Amino acid sequence: MDSPRRLLLAGLALFLAGCGGVHYRVPRVLYPPPKPGWTQVGIASWYGWDFHGKKTASGEIYNMYDYTAAHKTLPFGTYVRVKNLDNGRSVVVRINDRGPFVKDRIIDLSYAAARAIGMVGPGTARVRLTVISPKPRVLAPVGVYYVQVGSFVEPRRAYELQRALLLHFTSVKVTRAVVNGVAYYRVRVGPYFSRNTARERKRWLRRRGYPAVVVRE
Repeated sequence: MDSPRRLLLAGLALFLAGCGGVHYRVPRVLYPPPKPGWTQVGIASWYGWDFHGKKTASGEIYNMYDYTAAHKTLPFGTYVRVKNLDNGRSVVVRINDRGPFVKDRIIDLSYAAARAIGMVGPGTARVRLTVISPKPRVLAPVGVYYVQVGSFVEPRRAYELQRALLLHFTSVKVTRAVVNGVAYYRVRVGPYFSRNTARERKRWLRRRGYPAVVVRE
């Protein structure tokens, strides 16, 4: 092997070794399930839209509106009480995923769980985790409402309506649904976490001539 090539490979090896010190990997080793009362204190974060509808490490489909969380070592199915030490609010979650993938964080909460303890805005919070009994009484999934404004066979018309509605609303999505072999493109405003709020938006839209209806996911 010629000298320049040896130097290039050596430099590449050093570069990769340096990168290995930057990235953080979740341990593959799983420890025995801790008994109820086991605690851990550290920083919590949360994850939402980017993972919604995708498969978790446990094989479940991630639903950002359920009370679940990702932990590095706790067995799937473990129930944990998460207390926000900044404001005293707490929520019970079920571990169904692995993470966080950022160093110095101990748990990744679903959007609903993060919202319940007031940490969506800040993004992170100092929390205390407490393992509790195997089958605790947990909160029901968060109700999520949308206002459907149109449904089209032609995607162009759906995206035109979306652009028009974005002049008045910050969140308008187009979803594809197949009914009896026909693909429809639905235009929905939201989400809203209150049926009353969704109904107010529906009335606003109907006054302007849109055939709006409230739907729940």
